Amino acid sequence: MKLTTRIILVVLAIAVVGGGAFLAVWEIPAPAASVEKVIPNDRVFR
Repeated sequence: MKLTTRIILVVLAIAVVGGGAFLAVWEIPAPAASVEKVIPNDRVFR
C-alpha cells in the first residue's frame, strides 16, 4: 500500500511540475482584434 501511494504521489508531482513548465514556456498569442467599449458617465462615477 505504501508503494502504491508513493508512486501516485510521484506521478502527481511530475504532472504538476510538467504542467507548470509547459505554462511557463507556452507563448500564448496576443488577441488579434481590438475591443472598444463605450462606458457611460453614469457608470464611471458610482
